[in-house]
Amino acid sequence: MGNTIAEKILSNHCGKDVRAGDIAVCDVDFCFGQDGTSSIVIDSFKRLGVKKVFDKNKFCMVIDHSAPSPNIGVSEIHKKMRIFAKEFDLGFYDIGCGVCHQIVPQYGHVTCGDLVLGADSHTCTYGAINVFSTGVGSTDIAITLASGKNWFKVPETMKVIVKGKLPVGVYSKDIILHIAKDIGSNGATYKSVEFYGEAISDLSVDARLTIANMAVEIGAKIGIMEADNKVLKWVAGKSKRAPNPVQADPGARYVAVKEYDVSRLVPQIAKPHAVDNVSDVGELINQKIDQAYLGTCTNGRFEDLEIAAKILKRNKVNPEVKFIIAPASREIFLEASKKGLIDVFIEAGCVVVGPGCGPCVGTHNGVLADGEVAISTANRNFKGRMGNPNSFIYLASPATVAASAIKGRIADPREYKKRLV
Repeated sequence: MGNTIAEKILSNHCGKDVRAGDIAVCDVDFCFGQDGTSSIVIDSFKRLGVKKVFDKNKFCMVIDHSAPSPNIGVSEIHKKMRIFAKEFDLGFYDIGCGVCHQIVPQYGHVTCGDLVLGADSHTCTYGAINVFSTGVGSTDIAITLASGKNWFKVPETMKVIVKGKLPVGVYSKDIILHIAKDIGSNGATYKSVEFYGEAISDLSVDARLTIANMAVEIGAKIGIMEADNKVLKWVAGKSKRAPNPVQADPGARYVAVKEYDVSRLVPQIAKPHAVDNVSDVGELINQKIDQAYLGTCTNGRFEDLEIAAKILKRNKVNPEVKFIIAPASREIFLEASKKGLIDVFIEAGCVVVGPGCGPCVGTHNGVLADGEVAISTANRNFKGRMGNPNSFIYLASPATVAASAIKGRIADPREYKKRLV
């Protein structure tokens, strides 16, 4: 019997063949924390009594969830992180650099075949570039920072095959929302999900990152894809380390195989207050919105901004809608500026804020009022996600969010399909 991708990567990192259900102590290639979790990482590391980190080049901290700081308490945490990073000469990305899940792959910290841990649940994002990456608690990151190792229960694997050609106006976000509706928010709990199929192969790496990012929203430990030529070219342009692509064996064991044909898929919307509460856009076409948000570790990359800009050009945001845009990193912000996208956004009436997670996680930069409705490119819409448990969040693609901001209600982006071809 052959091995799955997860089994192979964990075997490679523990020095022996392991299968689903086994416990493995593995060497970790990279780990990190963000400002919502790093304070506990620092405290836990210091309690261990060690005097040095296992490898200063295999760890970083990112200030992104509350960047810039919205209050004194958060400012103290940021200060604590800066002091710790300086004390141990660690990688550190301060306010304005961007969202951790954009920064880690963008700056070449990870490559194909790696084993990566992050003190953030959406660390699964890097599965799009053939990385076993998963979110863990802050104490686990402290242990890894001290030892370079951690323990894993090897996950079972689910295989997801996505067939067909996506119609114009339908995107990778629609694919993963469609899958979430079918599998459910707990349908893949603690499993590795391997994504295959023509529809996946046709996607850019940026679009694949969107799908891997939301693997955790169906409960998965990781969401992972093979390293094809697109991935290898993307990684080569960012990382100096040689990739170690990993494929599943022909006889690999899967606990379930799911197939989807997206050739007739329409734009999808996740309704409050669950990511698997999904409907076709046509069922919600008259739902009024108060706020639109484009950004996050799910859909804040240049490609996402470009899609929205195509719809917004020579259009205006509805006067009753606040449209907030946050590029996922400084580099994306600069590229968007150089190519005129920021001008398009501002002229349309959008508010462009610095790279970070603020509006998504609900710390600042767009907290909703009681009863307000938002449509967002984020990955979660549970009560309180954008800062107010008495508000309502719909999740959609960048195209759907942009079209909705213009209309002042949930709208079908295919109305602008000539701009999107």
